[in-house]
Formats: sequence, structure tokens, C-alpha cells
Amino acid sequence: MEFRELTNQEFINFITNCPLKSIYQTPEYGFIMHNQGFDSLLLGLVNDNIVKAAALILVRKEEGFKYAYAPRGFILNYEDFDILKEFSSKIKDYLGKKGIMGIKINPLIIKAIYDFDNQMVTKNPKYELMFEALKHNGYYHLGYNNFFEALKPRFEAIIDLNKSINELFENIKKEYRTKIRSAIRNGIKVYKGDFNQLNYLYQFTKDKYSRDLNYFKDCYGFFSKRNMIELYYTKLDTKLHLEIIQKKLNYYEQQSNYLNSCILKNPNNNKKIINKKINTDKYLNQYKNELIKATNLLRQYPDGIITSCMLLIKQENEITILVDGYDNKFKKFNSKHLLIWQIIDIYKKQGFTKFNLGGMSNMTIDDKKYTGLDEFKMGFGAKMYEYAGDFELVTHKRNYNLYRNYVPLKNLIKSKLIK
Repeated sequence: MEFRELTNQEFINFITNCPLKSIYQTPEYGFIMHNQGFDSLLLGLVNDNIVKAAALILVRKEEGFKYAYAPRGFILNYEDFDILKEFSSKIKDYLGKKGIMGIKINPLIIKAIYDFDNQMVTKNPKYELMFEALKHNGYYHLGYNNFFEALKPRFEAIIDLNKSINELFENIKKEYRTKIRSAIRNGIKVYKGDFNQLNYLYQFTKDKYSRDLNYFKDCYGFFSKRNMIELYYTKLDTKLHLEIIQKKLNYYEQQSNYLNSCILKNPNNNKKIINKKINTDKYLNQYKNELIKATNLLRQYPDGIITSCMLLIKQENEITILVDGYDNKFKKFNSKHLLIWQIIDIYKKQGFTKFNLGGMSNMTIDDKKYTGLDEFKMGFGAKMYEYAGDFELVTHKRNYNLYRNYVPLKNLIKSKLIK
């Protein structure tokens, strides 16, 4: 079989028919990362003009040394040990001749799948065989990381959309269903956006996401060429919100007046009614304050307020959140809860079968730092997919050893200079 660089179309034709793939294994992602300082290669194993295996390879030079990375690993059947052996041998030789010292992969080899209660629902019976096959072909496993130490997370939250829309809603955590309804009642609406909303997304994420606005623009520009990307956002209709608050205030004013009249009519037996009025007056005072806030919001934002944004990538029957964020000042409106539910509803109706909410930490380990993130994603009826983790293959031993020796020496010299 021939090992060579593939054209964009050859690569696209191949990955389109692959059952297990990622948005990070596309030519578009290679173009995006080129603008982030990486060189990219599309490599494939070809037999009689038929691609049998392929990979998007990103290459970066650091301190004069070149190192490669295959996001989400190679695109091949890891159960086909002959293909794995030949592809590994060919790519090692190919990259070695280019002076690239090694390559890191984090393949989409599922180890296990867990439900919200941390119970394993599926264990891959062939996992150990594939794991050993990688080691046999010279790959070194970098360990089972549990959080976000690697370039791509080892755990993802994925929703199976092959259910009725009612079942999908019922699978959402009860607290989140309440928040979804609350968002609607408070005047939050979901819209399909475009390039013009990218700045909002950047503003919402710049403090927790390392990419700049140009990265978002590149994502939108490159993925839009094959109609793979869509942007959705939520907006608080400030006029509607004020009307809703006014109606609630009117309701509690009427209730308070009615209960007051009941107390006056029957002053000797009114303990239950008095308690009810006290509770009603709490809501009345609450909505008096809310009315002031809603009035100010309408005055300040007459055209509404964008409260959250999401970039989605469509890939055959799967949708994946590339990046999303919300305005923390308006967190109480639960915009993101409504946005995710509306995305589920929209794409379920379009025939999509999987919704990848993105990375999470190992939920089976008690770590308070990521508990909120994990529970949020799993709360939408997702399952936690555990992958094999990162592997490294040395492709140019001399350069690899030189680099390993050079970096500690460089750090030592740097530390002495600082002192």
C-alpha cells in the first residue's frame, strides 16, 4: 500500500464514511490551526486509489525541534491490527525523514461509558486488545489523566438523540427543566445567528478560553465553506420581560388585596389566611423590586440583551459544541439551559442522532473544581464517554533524545539566570 499526502477532497471523502470521527480531524481544523502557528499535513494509506486510513497531522517547531500531533488520533479501525501496524510504521518513517521527533495522539478508542450516577453502562470488550496493539507498535501511553491536563479531554459528554422529543426532555434533570421553563417565562428567546455575533461569544469566553477573536473568526470562516458551522444565541427581550414582571406584580397585588379583605371579614379565624398573605406579600415586594430592575433594563437595552452564544459544528449525523459562553451578569435568566434544550429540539427534528457537549473531567473522581461543569453537562441526559488517553510515538530517536536532554538543561540555565 502507498503512504502519501492526500488532497482535501480525498481526505473529506474518506472521513465522511467513517463511523467514528471528530471535528478535530477535518481539513478545516487544519486550516484553523495553521493560523495558530501549526503546519498541517493530510496523510493517508492508499490501496488501488482507495484510502484505508488517514490522519490530520499538526506540526509545530519549538526551540528548533519539530513535534507532531494528531488531534483525536488517526482515522482508522483500531481493531484492524494489520492496518494499525502498517499505518504506524509508514507514518513513523514519513515523519522521521522530515526530522519530526515524535507524534502525540489521543485516539477515539472508547474505554467505557457512564451514566449520570457514575454507573458504567458499557465497557468496551476489545479495549485491552487495542491498547496492547498500540503499545506493541511502539506507542507509549502517557497515563489516564482525569481532568484537562491533555490537549484534548479524555472524557466527553454525549447525548443520544435517538429518542422521542418528550423522552429527551424528561431525561433532563428536573431542576434544569424548571430553569428552561423559567427562562422562557422571563422573556429569553433563542435565535440563529451569524458572523456578527462572534464578538459576543469572544467577550463571554475570553477569561476562561485561551483563543482570541481571530480564532473564532477562522472557525466560522473555514467551517462555513462546507456549511458545517452554525451559531445560536439567546436574547432577553427587555420589553417582553417588563410586561411579564408587570403581570406577575399585578397578580400578587390582587392576591394580597383579596387576602386582606378575607382577614377583615373574619378577624377571629384567620391564622391560615394571615400566613398565606405574609407569603404573598413576600412575592409582592420581590416583584416590586424586579419591576424597577426590568424598567431599567428596558431603558438601557431597548433592543434586548444577548445573554449567551454557542458555536456548533455539524458532521454527518452528529453535532458538537465547539465553544459556548454566557454573560455572567445575566446568569439568573438561565439562558444557557434554554439554549441547549432548543439545540436538542432543533437538531433532533433535523435527523441528527448525537449531540456532543464537549469535554468534561472524570466524574467518578470527587473534585470540586469541575463538579459544576460535569453536573451541568450530564444534567441534560448525557452519558460520559471515557477514551484511552494520550499516546506518544517516537519518530526520530536522535532528535527526540536531543530535545529531552536540551529542555532540562535550558530550564536549569534559565533558573540560574533568574536567581
